[in-house]
Amino acid sequence: MSVVGFDFGNESGVVAVARQRGIDVVLNDESKRETPAIVCFGEKQRFLGTAGAASSMMNPKNTISQIKRLIGRQFSDPELQRDLKALPFSVTEGPDGYPLIHARYLGEMRTFTPTQVLGMVFSDLKTIAEKNLNAAVVDCCIGIPIYFTDLQRRAVMDAATIAGLHPLHLIHETTATALAYGIYKTDLPENDPLNVAFIDVGHASLQVCIAGFKKGQLKILAHSFDRNLGGRDFDEALFQHFAAKFKEEYKIDVFQNARACIRLRAACEKLKKVLSANPEAPLNIECLMDEKDVRGFIKREEFEQISIPILERVKKPLQKALAEAGLTIENIHAVEVVGSSSRVPAIMRILTEFFGKEPRRTMNASECVAKGCALQCAILSPTFKVREFQVNESFPFPIALSWKGPAPDAQNEALENHQSTIVFPKGNPIPSVKALTFYRSGTFTIDVQYADVSELQAPAKISTYTIGPFQSAKGERAKLKVKVRLNLHGIVSVDSATLLEEEEGEVPVVKEAVKEPAKMETDEASGDAAPSTTAESDVNMQDAKGAGDASGAENGVPESGDKPVKMETDAKVEAPKKKVKKTSVPVTETVYGAMAAADVQKAVEKEFEMALQDRVMEETKDKKNAVEAYVYDMRNKLSDKYQEFVIDSEREQFIAKLQEVEDWLYEDGEDETKGVYIAKLEELKKQGDPIEQRYKEYTERGSVIDQFVYCINSYREAAMSNDPKFDHIDLAEKQKVLNECVEAEAWFREKKQQQDALPKYANPVLLSADVRKKAEALDRVCRPIMTKPKPKPAKPATPETPSSQSPQGGEQQPQTAESPNSGNANATEGASPGSEVPPAAEPMDTDKSETAPSVS
Repeated sequence: MSVVGFDFGNESGVVAVARQRGIDVVLNDESKRETPAIVCFGEKQRFLGTAGAASSMMNPKNTISQIKRLIGRQFSDPELQRDLKALPFSVTEGPDGYPLIHARYLGEMRTFTPTQVLGMVFSDLKTIAEKNLNAAVVDCCIGIPIYFTDLQRRAVMDAATIAGLHPLHLIHETTATALAYGIYKTDLPENDPLNVAFIDVGHASLQVCIAGFKKGQLKILAHSFDRNLGGRDFDEALFQHFAAKFKEEYKIDVFQNARACIRLRAACEKLKKVLSANPEAPLNIECLMDEKDVRGFIKREEFEQISIPILERVKKPLQKALAEAGLTIENIHAVEVVGSSSRVPAIMRILTEFFGKEPRRTMNASECVAKGCALQCAILSPTFKVREFQVNESFPFPIALSWKGPAPDAQNEALENHQSTIVFPKGNPIPSVKALTFYRSGTFTIDVQYADVSELQAPAKISTYTIGPFQSAKGERAKLKVKVRLNLHGIVSVDSATLLEEEEGEVPVVKEAVKEPAKMETDEASGDAAPSTTAESDVNMQDAKGAGDASGAENGVPESGDKPVKMETDAKVEAPKKKVKKTSVPVTETVYGAMAAADVQKAVEKEFEMALQDRVMEETKDKKNAVEAYVYDMRNKLSDKYQEFVIDSEREQFIAKLQEVEDWLYEDGEDETKGVYIAKLEELKKQGDPIEQRYKEYTERGSVIDQFVYCINSYREAAMSNDPKFDHIDLAEKQKVLNECVEAEAWFREKKQQQDALPKYANPVLLSADVRKKAEALDRVCRPIMTKPKPKPAKPATPETPSSQSPQGGEQQPQTAESPNSGNANATEGASPGSEVPPAAEPMDTDKSETAPSVS
């Protein structure tokens, strides 16, 4: 499986992969560690990432950026409306009340949902990972902000599915940072936790997390955030400052020109970075608008002055996180600052004043989230062995369930009794499962909603679940156990509903099984006994049957708190226990604003089509470039190194053809299909390949001939040598080697004479490939003869009685005594001492005496 972590930011994304030696951040095609989160729609294809950023200036209205701010938000959201004013592309309200992005693609206006565009961003990040790993990437972990709502988390999951990814965990960005910080620490305390505050100042938001570290574990104590305080706010302050200044000085209004806005924003972002390291900085933009060059200048003090409204908001999330964690500033042992915008000196100054200590920068500000995600993926992966490190995550929002109960009396049927309970309080561990008991006579609905939306700017209602239909055997109210799950991604859902019915058949309970009923009851809900991140708690949600008997149950009294006691007492007097029949009840889910499964599948198919179109266009461009490169390259070589290998008339004809193709490329051939470019290149190569071949043969022939001549001479000298090492080779075989050498030399001499008589521009008759084949043929015949090993002389052996057994324990076989130079001895040379040889072909056994009996 792939072990990859993705940090998709508002402005750029980072990809980290796990390797055997650790976690690496992957470089993209431009050898950069960060990839812009941009999709640019063109007339023929999409441009993703760095290519999209390069196209944004030329095509601003079809370049989609800051997609993280759009997903899972209603169009009417005031924050979204504020963001849209600064974006150059068109966004309208869809029929479901959520935004739709408009862009011109393949010559026509298309609409895309923010989730689809995020899927394209993920596709680009996935491609970067796959190129680096040289393998398919599916399993991954993705970092998300702590403030993402249930709908936004679902949108990220859908976008990952569109990109062909399978997220194992949507991990909070601050938690990923804390994991990357703590897992490498070997000096963590055993008992008292080491409390560290992590402040992540990103492009669009500020997130604060306080984590407690102990040896081998990390516990998130508190979360807080400001969703609209980030680096882009400082950019915007500079942008507004200079836009007003230029309007006054140069009489130009950049708001009237989308490209001018983009260029000024980009310049302000660079200016902010310069001011982080310098007390003052200039701003110069050539031909910003109306053919006017603009100049500006600002000091850091002035920049901080215009940023006061932004800086004043920094302390509030810090105070809130401390209060929620129940800690004082003295209890915070360290402060870590990360995020692309954490380098602003004014922010560092505020943090230093608040915590009373200098914030540390021990982690890479832009890469720590991606590395933490890759570490989490490695922990979840069976292919990597990671140091034992437990992450106890908490959920930042309280989640409640609400349902409609029957009216107290039949006359007021119009009035419904709304009841609700907080199932997952703020700070609830992730993941978590809770079981609730309902008494119902027919199909009913449960609403999942936020108990407090003050921080969220989102609708309270998340989803509705219809439970049923079901039938009770007795016709009375049925008892249903409903499981609600807060999964690893922070998404809430009703997992299942079970109908519990007592049957007539009784099962006697014996004394040995006294504890069994209690155990069975807590199987479904063990959370009340032992709190854990995966604990289930069992809450009785019985309907109000009357004012007297409903109060305790409706207030969430744990069912498993009283029943085991009753059962235990019953067991002592050996009363029979009724059988409980469990029947699964259908659960129908409606998530407000989420993509339907069919729509996700359509989006997957659409993404595949667009990716195919991109690939075809890239391949077409490559083929066109290949034709252009061939024209330039061949024209230069014809007047340089190929000059002697082509006659003048042929050269002039070929140069004219090359010029014709070049003109075609910039006119009619500007926009052709891949097949046309391939055909054009093949047409040129028909004329060019023979010239290239003649040049290649001329340059290679010398070294190949030298090797061939050396081969002939070596075998001839060896065959004629009086060296004792060749004495064992028969004269007839030596003569065969000499004959082969003579024949090869005669062939070569004849071909060489023919070749020397030809000019360079004529097709060669002595080809390097033919010379190599001849050399290989000579080597094939001569090598086995001249490298034949000497036969081993017979060694004297110790006398042994004929009746003794062979080493294998079998009967001693009669041996044929042969001379040391015989073929039989030579044939079995190299056989291992214990190897079995058929008796008829067995060589002389050197373990036997020289007078061993032989077969006549």
